[in-house]
Amino acid sequence: MRAFIILILSLSALITLTACGKPSLEDPKLSDKQLNLEEYFDGRTIAYGQFNDRFGTVRRRFEVVIDGTWDGETLTLVEDFAYADGSTEQRIWRLRKTGPAGADQTWEGTAQGVQGIAVGEERGDTFNWRYQIDLPVPGGDTLRVDFDDWMWLLEDGRLLNRAYMSRFGVELGEVLIFFEKQ
Repeated sequence: MRAFIILILSLSALITLTACGKPSLEDPKLSDKQLNLEEYFDGRTIAYGQFNDRFGTVRRRFEVVIDGTWDGETLTLVEDFAYADGSTEQRIWRLRKTGPAGADQTWEGTAQGVQGIAVGEERGDTFNWRYQIDLPVPGGDTLRVDFDDWMWLLEDGRLLNRAYMSRFGVELGEVLIFFEKQ
């Protein structure tokens, strides 16, 4: 019985620790900038990023070229990834606004591998995007993971992205990306 109680307490502590330290749309705004996804991603954007496992070890680096178009209803993002190991990948996102004009903007989106509908919200200089996706892994397989994706508009057309990646509620790592408008 004692071992069972220790196991329950350990699992509770792990769940509590993995829930700590993440951003919130309620966090105080550090700038008066307004992120507007359809304006920011209309045209070409270059991004540089890496995946760090939950222990902080860099596991993968990449560059991604994003060609975006906004037709007044749908923001289409064609993402071409080039990984440091020489592999490539393309993902095409189709996003559409779901919130009322003039208010904080909510979005929905789809892409190959995304399970169901991705949902997001813009608030001030921040965007939060949540989705579940089957990611390709070496060997031709896929791994279904959850993303809690955060973006912040910075100076001079730069955007910082920190995405928390988990599976079954357990943090696997994070993806850090730095976007620059071209």
